[in-house]
Amino acid sequence: MAGADDAVSLVELVDERRHLLDVAFWMLGSGREAERVIDEAYRQWFGLPEAERTRIGEPRSWLCRVVGGACLSRLASPGRCGAGADEFGGVPGDSSSPGRCGAGADEVGGVPEDSSSPADRARRSLRARRGRPTSVEEHDAVVRAVREACAREDEEVLASLLAADAAAFFDGGGKVRALVGPVEGRVPVARSLLTLLARHPRTTLATHAVNGRTGLVVRYGRQVAAVISLDVAGPHVVQVWITLNPDKLRTWNHTVRAR
Repeated sequence: MAGADDAVSLVELVDERRHLLDVAFWMLGSGREAERVIDEAYRQWFGLPEAERTRIGEPRSWLCRVVGGACLSRLASPGRCGAGADEFGGVPGDSSSPGRCGAGADEVGGVPEDSSSPADRARRSLRARRGRPTSVEEHDAVVRAVREACAREDEEVLASLLAADAAAFFDGGGKVRALVGPVEGRVPVARSLLTLLARHPRTTLATHAVNGRTGLVVRYGRQVAAVISLDVAGPHVVQVWITLNPDKLRTWNHTVRAR
């Protein structure tokens, strides 16, 4: 189980990935190759034992060294493909990337039914307490209250909107340095959310349709950087599902640019 103290702000996560992509693209001149190098760097990061990751004081510097070494290895490889048609502009990648890229702009992938036991426990807990289905109006009122508490960075009010056994799940897809395990408990979940959504001049938090119910969309500049869906039972949020995986957010960002 992850702890709230391990949470990282959304701005740091987005800036870190952008920086790594800039470094890889500068060295390789190819958006597709840069994406592959970044994905491999994050795989190495998450492949480290947790204790070893904890001892790394500057994760971005560690990732930069891994990216630089991987780029140099590619440049030294014979028969390396040069830059060309796969150079990117804006959000890199293609529609064949993993994740639910074919979903509509108000849909994101949560944790699948056959996922890890904490997610299964969370879903069972939600189903068990939904003796009376939460109405659309009740759900929307709770989500709006959560948005206001997050915008004001009011931990006490936010915690009061969460169930005592609330859980938060962070889906980074191994492509950003998001929390790996769930955060559980009213106060830890509130703190992890406020850390992730720390106020910044370029971030905005708004209500939006997510998976057919009202959820939250976080933008960093014009980029959709996170989509949050909330499972509500009565007056409280029981589970929070935060999608940070850039592959799953690609459709959202295509929609934003089209507008």
